[in-house]
Amino acid sequence: MSQQSTPRPASATSSPAPSAGPRPPEAFRSDVVDVLHGRRVPDPYRWLEDVEDERTRTWSEAQDEYYAAEQASWRGLDRLTERVRALLGAGVVGVPVLRGDRRFFIRREGSQEHGVLVVADPGPDGPVERVLIDPMALDPSGVTTLDAWQPSIEGHLLAYQLSVGGTEESVLRVMDVATGEDVDGPIDRARYSPVAWLPDGKAFYYVRRLDPAGLPEDEHQYHRRVRLHLVGDDPDTDVEIFGEGLDLRNYYGVGVSRDGRWLLVSAATGTAPRNDAWIADLAGSRPEAPELRPIAVGLDARVDAHVGRDGRLYITTDLDAPRGRLAVTVPEDPGPPTWRDLLPHDEEAVLEDWVILDGAELGERPLLLAAWTRHAVSEITAHELGSGERLAGEDGRIPLPGIGTIGALVARPEGGHEAWFGYTDQTTPPHVYRFDARNGSLTVDATPPGTVEVPDVTTRQLVYTSADGTPVRMFVTARTDAFDDDGRPTGPRPTVLYGYGGFGVPLVPGYSASILAWAEAGGVYAVANLRGGSEEGEEWHRAGMMAHKQNVFDDFHAAAEYLVHQGWTTTDRLAISGGSNGGLLVGAAVTQRPDLFAAVVCSAPLLDMVRYERFGLGATWNEEYGTVEDPEQFGWLISYSPYHRVREGVAYPAVLFTVFDGDSRVDPLHARKLCAALQHATSSDAPILLRREKDVGHGARALSRTVTLAAETLAFTAHRTGLEL
Repeated sequence: MSQQSTPRPASATSSPAPSAGPRPPEAFRSDVVDVLHGRRVPDPYRWLEDVEDERTRTWSEAQDEYYAAEQASWRGLDRLTERVRALLGAGVVGVPVLRGDRRFFIRREGSQEHGVLVVADPGPDGPVERVLIDPMALDPSGVTTLDAWQPSIEGHLLAYQLSVGGTEESVLRVMDVATGEDVDGPIDRARYSPVAWLPDGKAFYYVRRLDPAGLPEDEHQYHRRVRLHLVGDDPDTDVEIFGEGLDLRNYYGVGVSRDGRWLLVSAATGTAPRNDAWIADLAGSRPEAPELRPIAVGLDARVDAHVGRDGRLYITTDLDAPRGRLAVTVPEDPGPPTWRDLLPHDEEAVLEDWVILDGAELGERPLLLAAWTRHAVSEITAHELGSGERLAGEDGRIPLPGIGTIGALVARPEGGHEAWFGYTDQTTPPHVYRFDARNGSLTVDATPPGTVEVPDVTTRQLVYTSADGTPVRMFVTARTDAFDDDGRPTGPRPTVLYGYGGFGVPLVPGYSASILAWAEAGGVYAVANLRGGSEEGEEWHRAGMMAHKQNVFDDFHAAAEYLVHQGWTTTDRLAISGGSNGGLLVGAAVTQRPDLFAAVVCSAPLLDMVRYERFGLGATWNEEYGTVEDPEQFGWLISYSPYHRVREGVAYPAVLFTVFDGDSRVDPLHARKLCAALQHATSSDAPILLRREKDVGHGARALSRTVTLAAETLAFTAHRTGLEL
């Protein structure tokens, strides 16, 4: 491969169709060309990759002005802002993490900018709650976020991680729970680190990147290592346990059994849908020098291992089971030939989680609870722990509050008869439920702290056919009066089609202020369960990755055509929306089928698939998309890369790119480059807009910023599709 380029700008400038409204900024087109595997690949907006370039700054500021001028014409923005804020007014309550007599959980009051971490201590008249971590108290500007937290086994210490400005560059500290005072840290370079405490809280295993000094600049995000940290010691003296000599892109998982005997380590190359796993007996080796033995290494499968209180090794895997299975073996002989299935592969339901209930109150009948999704809808089943057989009555299913989604199953680490989980659906903010295995009862354990008036909406799950004949499911939500008695549309309405389709991420029912506000105003909101997700298991994921990525886009196009043909909407009233990998999805859709849509919301997107590996965390995603270094995989990438599919003279629909300056996962350069390309190429007078936001990133953000972003994207979409607000 080679690169041919000159710094000289070409004379062509942005040339949209004549319009009486605001005009987009001009951006010069350079004659930079890469020659990749013998193919010339023009890159006229390469200069927009450099955020520090004065030309990029000037262009970006001009885009800000253009966006503001267009936004001034959107009606109903204030009403949308207030309605989204009201629909988020229920606040948040999280599933508890129990340690001894203490209960830890996240709670956000309706008006709070961030959730706070609360601990409930035992008191003479019941639990006494107090706030341990309030991000707003630490930083009133609202740009500090609590990324992760993990109490020690006994509950007297808390490891927690904070980052600033959306960077997700977490700094790890340890707090004394009784006093609220920090006793250790800060430990930097701990982004995405798990924390696995040893008994007595004197030490924990965690993951830290190497010191970037001496590393190439494009490798500073990588080179993780599993380390052992003694509380109070200098982290630079922490013993390295695992990771040297392995792939620099690896992510590591680490866990310790409750009794402290067994150490479990996993490694996955980037976001690959497979990992290796090892186990060490800490009773037979020192914690700082564990003798790790393979559980499963070199298999094309996900393997998650856990040592139970009964001393058995439980293996959750998709090996020979694309929808997942739970097997059991012994830690002393952990290899796949010894695995015995407790929960075998189900042909329709995907195994998501499980938990053991083995308290003395249950006598000789400990239970295994399993969480599943069947076509993206949650189920819970109860089983005999020893055999895995379902309990009698409704096929072992535990009745749930509705057709929705549950969060992780949680039980007491020391054992017991209770399990907790979160539940949500399209009209229900997340609640916490408690299951009591003594009598099979399910009760509400905690509700969101605020109240909310939810509109009268209905959701249906529809099935349509993609281009290759594959059936694909889609949730459609609208006001109840949008459906006739047979569940069909009463007439076409402004519609938003949302999708993701990647990394095995499922789109499941859940409470969304944006969906409810749109439906309440008279629109239809559709969420498609495209290939590339895991709604139908790992085969569904792999049918939409690497060489098969076009399947995802075909599924999305087919969803749009179905909504039009079935009378839900028309092409001039149809908008599409997606973020991150979903931003790639809608970027591909607008460049492949611009005729299908009136408007596009493209948030924090990947769009230049030829150069994506060079920026942010892109190098960790080539197990999902492929690498440009390989000639065949380069062919896949260039075939759909949105930036490279833009054609002059095409009437592109209105597009709103939303980007975040603190985004360390997906660099905003992707949106800048495609924005400039579309502004130059389009023959339509529909605007191509760039909305950028400072001091936030790809993930968590303050409530006020969430409300503003949601309201502005909805107002843009309503303006372009004709929804009256």
